[in-house]
Amino acid sequence: MRKILTALLCLIMVMNMMGCTEREKQPEQETVIPDSEQETGSDSQEASEVEKVLCLYVNDRKLPVTWEDNDSVAEIRSIVNNDSLTVEMSMYGGFEQVGELGRNITRNDRQMTTSYGDIVLYSGSNIVIFYGSNSWSYTKLGHVDLSQQEMTDLLGNGDIRITLTME
Repeated sequence: MRKILTALLCLIMVMNMMGCTEREKQPEQETVIPDSEQETGSDSQEASEVEKVLCLYVNDRKLPVTWEDNDSVAEIRSIVNNDSLTVEMSMYGGFEQVGELGRNITRNDRQMTTSYGDIVLYSGSNIVIFYGSNSWSYTKLGHVDLSQQEMTDLLGNGDIRITLTME
């Protein structure tokens, strides 16, 4: 009798452990199926849209820019999403290039002191790129990730043309 009870207990324990193992595997299988559907579904399309970034060219040279996360940059992205925007820039004050965007952009001006590489919105309709410094009320758009000497060489020798595009 004792052997039978021991055998029954062992059998119940083994079946119980098998039941737990099956329950643990089930959620994994449910997780795998949606992942494989996502890879072949519309997520690949969304990923390509997410990969598009706002790019800045100065006289056809693509610059490394860190853009701000604000409404002004979002509005510029939407403007250039389907077509690039080219702006003729003029030297001003020996420390910046200024150009008219041809439209007003959402602004959130605050008093700041700029430094070389800063990209700002001035008066809601002008884009400014600095190779020097200035204190004024601007909306910061981004920063060109080049050295001060590179910025001076790029912007300090006459008028330029910039192009904003999504790539």
